[in-house]
Amino acid sequence: MAENGEDKLLAVVRHITKTLGKSGTMTDDILQIFSSFDDRLSRDKLSERIGRAAAAAEEDGPPGSSDIKRVLRSLDRQISRFVASERPIWSNSDESMAFLDAVDSLLSLIRDMDSVTSEDKMMIQHAEDLIHQAMIRLKDEFRALLDSQTGGRPSDPISSSFDSDGEDSEGDDQIPVAQPVTDYDVVIDALPSGTVADLHDIAKRMVAAGFEKECAQAYSICRRDFLEESISRLGLRLRTTEEVYGMPWPDIEEEIGRWVKVINVAVRILFPSERRLCDRVFAGLAAVADLSLAEVCRGPAMQLLGFADAVAVGGKAPERLFRTLDLYEALRDLIPEIDLVFPDQYCSFIRFESGTTCSRLGGAIRGIFTELENRIRRDPVKSAVQGGGGHHPITRYVLNYLRAACESRQALEVIMYEDEGGPVPGDQEILSSSLSVRIAWTMDLLQENLDAKSRVYEAPGQNFVFLLNNGWYIIQKVKDSEVRLLLGEDWIRRQIVRVRQWRNSYQKATWGKVIEVLQIAGLSGLSSSLVVRSLRDKLHMFNVYFEEIYRTQKGWVVVDEHLRADLRKSVMQAVLPAYQRFLERLMSLEAAKDLEKYVNYSVDGVEACIGELFQGNLRS
Repeated sequence: MAENGEDKLLAVVRHITKTLGKSGTMTDDILQIFSSFDDRLSRDKLSERIGRAAAAAEEDGPPGSSDIKRVLRSLDRQISRFVASERPIWSNSDESMAFLDAVDSLLSLIRDMDSVTSEDKMMIQHAEDLIHQAMIRLKDEFRALLDSQTGGRPSDPISSSFDSDGEDSEGDDQIPVAQPVTDYDVVIDALPSGTVADLHDIAKRMVAAGFEKECAQAYSICRRDFLEESISRLGLRLRTTEEVYGMPWPDIEEEIGRWVKVINVAVRILFPSERRLCDRVFAGLAAVADLSLAEVCRGPAMQLLGFADAVAVGGKAPERLFRTLDLYEALRDLIPEIDLVFPDQYCSFIRFESGTTCSRLGGAIRGIFTELENRIRRDPVKSAVQGGGGHHPITRYVLNYLRAACESRQALEVIMYEDEGGPVPGDQEILSSSLSVRIAWTMDLLQENLDAKSRVYEAPGQNFVFLLNNGWYIIQKVKDSEVRLLLGEDWIRRQIVRVRQWRNSYQKATWGKVIEVLQIAGLSGLSSSLVVRSLRDKLHMFNVYFEEIYRTQKGWVVVDEHLRADLRKSVMQAVLPAYQRFLERLMSLEAAKDLEKYVNYSVDGVEACIGELFQGNLRS
């Protein structure tokens, strides 16, 4: 009985040595290991017994048809018992090992059938049917092992932070949502190492039997469900393109915020963890690992990308720019990670779709800028033109919009350059020029629109006050933002020169006639009576003009305090000296006392009145 036990033990050793010992050195190492475990397995004894068995096998020669039939009948009884079993085979380690041994023997037997004549087709068919039954059971066991670990809710570092308040005590309808993830340096061991080893054992046999597709399919179904639930637990519902099209923009904005967080977790944690698990389950079976990973990640990845793609091909309203930029920047930053996780041919569609979606988002952003330009063009000339001539809403809108947009200047530079075709260069000046041209063009359109609006004002000079307000506002907004880097110092200097020209044009249109009426040159050749009459008429006209200007321009507005002070100072420098000289000439006449009654304003009085101009409604 003891001898029989020793024979069985040696048979196991011989089988393992035959399976693993590919070289003399490897066999020698294996014998050394076994001899250390059991006194009966001494190195010399093992070598002798295994050698005799091998010699006997060589003397017997390759198995014949009758030997194969006998072995096949024995394997049929063993495998059929396992196939018919109603309880999981892998619930018992001895049973699972025996089943795998039987499968190995059957696979070996099928290889030996190459020496059998093709006449015995029924035996070959029998073996093929038997291996097919074994593979079906192995597939079921494979799925059962996966389901036993992933059939429940994900138990990984991400889902461990679930909000327990999200649980539905009455059922499983409510899925708890994970807290925000900020650390992406996480590796998820989704399955215990023992389970991974069992799955690997099964996968090897299924691939050896030519059932790699069935194995990959069984694996991908279970893991895909796990992956989709993990994503849903992060608070994002995977939507179809049609659903996204039907959502109002505020809802899409909220969804984009969640999407950015989730895709970072998916690409930086979930997908790499699935990659790592596939490589362990299918160790040594690279093609099957790649195929399985592609099938696991295909649906979730394409739905995540599909959301961004649906946003990209949606509307082009300017208010969509900033959230679309969020999508673009998030996906752009993740593309190197995507290429790293999915480098093989089976996952090429994920790499391609990621790049394509990113390009579509870039195109959408360029389209949004085009719509902004069209909106500037279409803004009605008479829209919201204010009586005070202050800042126009279109000016505030465009400048604040561009300032906010240029906070993502680096991304916009690449996006605008891509519109020209060809690879993106590394030269920052070339990149900037593309965006600079686009921003400068937008500013030109805005100025054209403001020029047209300024012509709506009928009061002399008010059009220039309107342009002064808006032009100065543009300068200030550009100077303290990223827009300055794009438009450059030369553009700002040209804008300042333009503002000065508008100021001079305002003075000429409004105060030119006042200064002209105060001119006293050419009176020296006239008689005293004509000089008195001329000065009296000029004084009367000055009073009329000045009172009209004061009454009208007191309701005008110059919004910027420094610009308002500068404009008042400029007017005073032009008017007060002329008025001072005029009064001095007037007072030098013999008839001065008769003319004093026509002097409505002293020099100080004129200065005080000018100091009250451009107050208007400063809330404009």
